[in-house]
Amino acid sequence: MSTPRCSPIQWKNNLDIVSEFIARYRKEYDFYEQACRMVAQSLEANLRSAGVRAIVTSRAKNPTRLEAKVRQRALKRRYESVSAIFDDIVDLAGVRVALYFPGERQEVGRIIEGLFDLTETPKEFPTAAAPSYKKRFSGYWATHYRVVLKEATLHDSNQRYAEAKVEIQVASVLMHAWSEVEHDLVYKPLQGELSVEEYSILDELNGLVLSGEIALERLQKAGEQRASTQGRKFSNHYDLAASLIELARAALGEATVTEAAIGRVDILFDLLKSLDLNKPENLAQYVQPLHNDFEKRPLSEQVIDQILIEDPSRYAMYEHIRRVEPTPSVSLVTGETRQQREAIGEFIQLWVEYEQMLTKLWKDTQPGESGPWAPMRMVSMLHQYYPKTGPSLGQAAKRIQDFRNRLVHGIDMPKYERVKVASEELRELTKQLKLILGSTRPFDEDQDQEAG
Repeated sequence: MSTPRCSPIQWKNNLDIVSEFIARYRKEYDFYEQACRMVAQSLEANLRSAGVRAIVTSRAKNPTRLEAKVRQRALKRRYESVSAIFDDIVDLAGVRVALYFPGERQEVGRIIEGLFDLTETPKEFPTAAAPSYKKRFSGYWATHYRVVLKEATLHDSNQRYAEAKVEIQVASVLMHAWSEVEHDLVYKPLQGELSVEEYSILDELNGLVLSGEIALERLQKAGEQRASTQGRKFSNHYDLAASLIELARAALGEATVTEAAIGRVDILFDLLKSLDLNKPENLAQYVQPLHNDFEKRPLSEQVIDQILIEDPSRYAMYEHIRRVEPTPSVSLVTGETRQQREAIGEFIQLWVEYEQMLTKLWKDTQPGESGPWAPMRMVSMLHQYYPKTGPSLGQAAKRIQDFRNRLVHGIDMPKYERVKVASEELRELTKQLKLILGSTRPFDEDQDQEAG
């Protein structure tokens, strides 16, 4: 069934609307160019921090090419207004992520969904739609995200850029190259319709690209195994990321650990290097106790916490490293004030006291036990032995721990007032725990009952 075309009057009205749209877009071109550049810069910094190798580029749609595209679409569509055209063209601002290793698409997706607000569900390719020509191979493999910048990450002067919709296309470097060729030849033919032979060659090239992606995945696996060789030092945080994935798969299971579990390995690398622990055998001891709830706690954050629990004096070194390597996701907002830094320092001191108290109790009562985040497990066990304390103690501990994680790992930059409130909550929590521990020792009572 053919697509109904516009009547002559509707066609003329469409052309008038298109002209108005293009005139407005030319005036707003710099706005879209800056919006996609900001998205690309933020995304590139976060990918680099996570040890993801990729080429990130951005562009606002060329006005001349856009006009040709919209006039072609206007022959079949009934545009009632300029706004209707803006709604129809979804890629006025675009970012392209060309991955060295296609297996890291999931990690990139996790980072994108954390950095930006999605305007709709990500689109996976290939789709179920019929191809535009007969193919033997599956065609374009990628994920497209349509996003807007989060207002909280922008300076007041840049708030308007949160209104710009940006399309992010994520695929391998090989797939992007093939897609560019196919798109220009098939959908933007400058020399007429392609021949059957030309379509066959494009299909053949697609097969080679898919084979190349398989080779890239094997190359990534080989790199992970090399990076975990005992005795060698990690040369950079990409090296560390590969080893962390390999060691975590060995400890937690091949199926549960993906590239989406990594987090900020650049900070972890600097910390390990500063402590002279940047070897696979040293990293392995911190990987063993981890859990696989990566949605809440990425691997790198869990490892950093194990390192800090082992020696709380390392907090100062970690804080220095984190200031040298600021969190990309909050790099667009105003930096810390002196008052804020002092409040954060006070909270960290209180946390170290709290952590040392529970860690000592854990070691005294649970010799030989290991596990992720011992202080929180200790609080859970206290509630088990002291039902009269009620769930409020555990809830307070969980709330403070979540705040600490987001603060220490640079996920959020809380305001001075929020840090002070958290410090008071932590001070009160520590006081309650000291009263409980000073009254009786439930573990001793339990052991006495077992002995009797």
